[in-house]
Amino acid sequence: MKNSFTKILSVLMALILVFGIFDNVYADPDPEGDGESTSEETTFSLETTASAADDQIVVSTDDAKTAFLNETNPEAPEINGKSFVLFDAQSQIYLYGQDINTALEPASTTKLMTVLLAFENCDMSDTVTITPMMFAGIPDDYVRLGMTEGEEFTVEALVNAAILKSCNDATLALAIHIGGSEADFCTLMNDRAKELGCTNTNFTSSYGLSDPERPNLTTVSDMCKILEACLAYPEFSEIATSTQYEIPETNKYNDKRTVLNANRFISTQMYAYEYYIGGKTGFTEAAGNTIVAAANKNGRILVAAIFGAEDSEIRYSDIIQLFEYGYNKFTTVAIDEADYTTLKDNTEVQINQLLVDTDLKIVDYTINLNPYHTTLTSRALGGYTAVIELSGVVINPNITSQSFDIPLYRRYSDNYTYEVGTIHLLIESKERLSEITPEKSSSKFWGKLKKLIITVLGVSVLAVILIAAIFIFRRRNIKRKDRNFRNKSKML
Repeated sequence: MKNSFTKILSVLMALILVFGIFDNVYADPDPEGDGESTSEETTFSLETTASAADDQIVVSTDDAKTAFLNETNPEAPEINGKSFVLFDAQSQIYLYGQDINTALEPASTTKLMTVLLAFENCDMSDTVTITPMMFAGIPDDYVRLGMTEGEEFTVEALVNAAILKSCNDATLALAIHIGGSEADFCTLMNDRAKELGCTNTNFTSSYGLSDPERPNLTTVSDMCKILEACLAYPEFSEIATSTQYEIPETNKYNDKRTVLNANRFISTQMYAYEYYIGGKTGFTEAAGNTIVAAANKNGRILVAAIFGAEDSEIRYSDIIQLFEYGYNKFTTVAIDEADYTTLKDNTEVQINQLLVDTDLKIVDYTINLNPYHTTLTSRALGGYTAVIELSGVVINPNITSQSFDIPLYRRYSDNYTYEVGTIHLLIESKERLSEITPEKSSSKFWGKLKKLIITVLGVSVLAVILIAAIFIFRRRNIKRKDRNFRNKSKML
């Protein structure tokens, strides 16, 4: 009896020990650990045979925005003005310019920002009731529509008067209608300019008033961004390219008023330009002659601006020269992901081969390309090679999470290499993935709970078996003693 009971206890303890060991195999790592191994550090580097060559002139995506401004091109036109710029709206690249970030007075090109805010904050059918504040203070030699206190105009009529004839009172009326006062409206103008990426703009007038004590300043590059924002509204181009607009009778004026387009791109044959889609001119003694304009040729939009031109007509011919230079000497194309598919796939294979004997795996491998790329037409004609730069990808197998942005390039035959996008690579350990993935974490929790339940049930069953065994052996022992007692009685 004693030997049997000892055997049962031994079996029970052995089973409990087995359950305990089984559970410890799945124990969590130290939650306070930093995820890095203390073993000797080793790293994996990718082969860089396809990387950009050392003798290339490498231009990053950010540098490409102004890189052409630093290239000398003997065929570039001579432009009359204190500052000027030619801008490709698709690729957001400055193609040609001078002092593009110098803050100067823009004169009436300022009205573009007022018109933009009118498009963004008003319905064209809204009614504006004229107050003295909307025409008082405008210098006598500034262009006016001629408005009377209490007269009512639609926003559409005022916008047309501002764009076509550069009416200063119509522009000021829009500003006060939207902002409550011109000063408050100028705050709106400057806030919106910052949102558009204008970094050297400070408007103090809604229509371009020249005031030495409170200079109204912006740059040709900033003005291109403002015109680009206006072009997002189809109504703007419709108005800017129309020959005239007829303002109907008002509550104070019984006759119709015809507003003619004063822009020479539209009003003359000499400066007519078939690709013109909108813009604005300006003039004050302090600012000189200013102009900003946009053109669309076969879907490719260019924007140009000139500040401080010496003559009112030369600014038109110079703007046309800028447009023709941009369309003839530069090429803008959409980036085709297919050009980089092979490089992308081969690099992924190489990375996976490096990770075979590690606890790491790729969890994100995404290509991000610039929408458009601009280069010199002569450079593009020589063809290009798709290139991936791998020298910066050094994988440490002891780090649980590491990411890389792998540059992608177009390499031209004249030693220029342009960044056109990146591949985002994220590598993490498989253990980390199971910890940070909610679904897997949940599964792990329930797995632990399941093991705990099984362990408890197992111990409970063994306890029941033990109690039953003790009960059975005890009964047998009683029966054996009783039988022995009866046998002894018979012998007596």
